[in-house]
Amino acid sequence: MASGCAKAFDSNEQTQKFTNSEINYKTSASDFYQMIKAFWNDNRTHATPNFDIPVLPLTADQLNQDQSDTVFRLGHSTILVRIDQDLILFDPVFSDRASPVQWMGPKRFHQPPISIEQLPKIKAVIISHDHYDHLDKKAISALNDKVEYFITPLKVGQHLRDWGVPENKITELDWWQSTQIETLTITATPSQHFSGRGLFDKDETLWASWAIKGWESNIYFSGDSGYFNGFKEIGDRLGPFDLTFIETGAYNKLWPEIHMFPEQSLQAHIDLKGKAMMPIHNGTFDLSLHNWFEPLQRISDLAADQGVNLLTPMFGEAVKVQTPEKTTQWWLNPQD
Repeated sequence: MASGCAKAFDSNEQTQKFTNSEINYKTSASDFYQMIKAFWNDNRTHATPNFDIPVLPLTADQLNQDQSDTVFRLGHSTILVRIDQDLILFDPVFSDRASPVQWMGPKRFHQPPISIEQLPKIKAVIISHDHYDHLDKKAISALNDKVEYFITPLKVGQHLRDWGVPENKITELDWWQSTQIETLTITATPSQHFSGRGLFDKDETLWASWAIKGWESNIYFSGDSGYFNGFKEIGDRLGPFDLTFIETGAYNKLWPEIHMFPEQSLQAHIDLKGKAMMPIHNGTFDLSLHNWFEPLQRISDLAADQGVNLLTPMFGEAVKVQTPEKTTQWWLNPQD
């Protein structure tokens, strides 16, 4: 495997397990008990929004009108990027719940600004890892006929094959490996997280962040990650980045190794040599124990203090990569 990714084997050497470059994330029975206890004693006042989250509807015509490099946040970590006149879709989750089943689990606060059926042709779908809030089986199946390429970390492609995506559409990459799609160079970069969709498949697939370089724009997508030295290495090797999409949400003191607190998210952006930052992994699902709006407010305050150009668009709002305009604090209750 390429530098930066370790691979270990169990005693019978049949099941490979991927590991992080700096930590080996494990949870004990005691850790699990503390998590259950924390959720049971949850006393938040604003776990979910008490007003309708603003969503700007999108159409295929709108997406095809302007050919400049533009991004649209569709929800949680689902980002649609037009770069070099091609559409790239990150971590498409369109289901009502981020869960193995649709009758229980974290439920959406809002609907996507555009449906899969309304989307135009997509050049590539890029997946960061196989957790349910990033890899949506129903969405992948619905997207199959309108997506030219699916790009995943190692072993994640097997999920797609099982769901009917043809082998010739799938590219799997290790950390620091790249693939070329026309004018775009797409590189899998390290992150500090874990994987698995069930009780017995932990870390059998790789997790990754992504760097995409086009004619004019260079962008970075963090996927999920705890804070680690890898951000600086990515910035040194592949930066600076015009825009970084950085995980800012679902953090907690019980799992600091795998999700960043807002202070760390901002530092990751600085390490990456980013010019503008868009916080993701918030505003759509309740996945932790903070109030739903807290990640956005905390990162907004921190960015203002440190002079970082923070972009917090409404879902569906167009943001120009090279000339982003100021965005609003849409998460504030309009009745307050």
